[in-house]
Amino acid sequence: MVMNMSAFSFKYVLRTPRANHIPEHFSENTAQNVLRFHRQLPDYQPTRLVRLQHLARAWGIGDILVKDESTRFGLLAFKALGGSYAVARLFCQKLGVDIDDMDYGYLVSDDAKQRIGQITLTTATDGNHGRGVAWTAERFGQDAVIFMPKGSARSRIENIRFHGAGVEVTDLNYDDTVRLCQQTAGEKGWTVIQDTVGKGDTEIPLWIMQGYMTMFAEAVTQMKKENIRPTHVFLQAGVCSFAAAAIGYFVNVYQENPPRFIIMEPNAAACMFASAEAGDGLPHSVSGDLETIMAGLACGEPNPMAWNILQDFSRCYIRCGDFVAANGMRILANPLAGDDVLKSGESGAVGIGVLDLIANSPDMQELKQELKIGSKSNLLFFNTEGATDPENSREILWHGKYSYRGI
Repeated sequence: MVMNMSAFSFKYVLRTPRANHIPEHFSENTAQNVLRFHRQLPDYQPTRLVRLQHLARAWGIGDILVKDESTRFGLLAFKALGGSYAVARLFCQKLGVDIDDMDYGYLVSDDAKQRIGQITLTTATDGNHGRGVAWTAERFGQDAVIFMPKGSARSRIENIRFHGAGVEVTDLNYDDTVRLCQQTAGEKGWTVIQDTVGKGDTEIPLWIMQGYMTMFAEAVTQMKKENIRPTHVFLQAGVCSFAAAAIGYFVNVYQENPPRFIIMEPNAAACMFASAEAGDGLPHSVSGDLETIMAGLACGEPNPMAWNILQDFSRCYIRCGDFVAANGMRILANPLAGDDVLKSGESGAVGIGVLDLIANSPDMQELKQELKIGSKSNLLFFNTEGATDPENSREILWHGKYSYRGI
C-alpha cells in the first residue's frame, strides 16, 4: 500500500515483514561486548531515556520514550559509538588480538601506537559521523581527514576541526563526496571509516553498525527498569546503517514478538522509501542535490547490507518534508508541563514530528490504524543529535522557519 498525503508533503509505504531468521551479527552477546568496550572510554556515560508521559496522554498513546543521544561523549550525537568501535576493531586486527580481550588503555598506549604505526583515518560526512571519527583519531593519537558535501554547516565543520582533523568541503552531494573520499584514500593509503559498503568492503561498515548497539542495549536496560516493552520503534534512515543495527538488535532481544519498525526519511533523500516502493527486493538509489535540513539523513544510496535487514523486518516506510522535522524540534523544545525539555537537531526530531501527524491529523487515521498505534502502544524514538547547527535551530525555534502553515 502506497499513500500520498500531499497536503503535508508526506508519503508512506506499508510492507509485510517477511523474515524467518534473526540477524546473527546483532546478538545480545555482541551488544554486551560492544558495551564493555565503550564503558572503558573516559567520557562514557549512558544517555538518558526520557518518558514524555504527558505528551503521550495528550495524544492518546500508552508511552512515548526518547533515547536522548544529544549528550553522548559531549559530541551532540551518537555517531562516535560506531566510529570508535570500528577503529578499535581495526587496530586490534592490526595487533593480532581479539577486541574482547583487549583494554582501551593499551590501545591508546605508546606501545600500541608504535606497533600499529601512524595511520590517517578518513570518512565522508555531513557532520556527526565525521566528528566522531575525528574525536576517535584524537583519542588514539592518529591523523584524520574528513570530507564534507557542499552546503555543510559552518558549525559542523568547526566542530570537526576542533579535534585536530583536516576538513575538505567539496562541491558535491553526499554520495559523490563518499566516492571522492574513497578515491583519495586509495591514492594516499588512508583508511576509510565509512558506514556504507564500497568496493566490496563490508567489515568496517559492519563494525560501525555494531558500535551503535551500545545505545540500544542501554535503552533496553532502561526500559526493563520501568517494566516497559516497546511495541513500535521509529528509526531515521540515511544510508540506513543506524536503522538496520537497531532492527537487528531489537529482533534479537524480542524474538518472539518484535516491535513494529517505522523508517523515516526526508523527501529529497528517500532511498529506502524508493527501495520499498519498487517492491522488487533490491536497494534503489535517488539522485540530485539531496537538499534537506535533515543533513544527517541526506544520503541517496543505501547500504545494501542494511537494506537486507530493513526489508525483512520493517512495517512502514515514510518520506516527509522538512517542516516535519522542524515541528518535531519545536515540540521537544517546548514540552507539556511535567515533561522534560529535549534539545534536538533536525535529524533527531523527525520521529516526533511524524508522530504528531499520525496521532493528530484526520488524514492520517488510516495509517494510525494500520500501525496499531493507540492507548496500549509504547513508542520508542531516538534523538540522534542535539543542536549541531545552532543558527538553523534558532531560526526554527525562535522564528518558525520551516512551518507547515500555508503548505
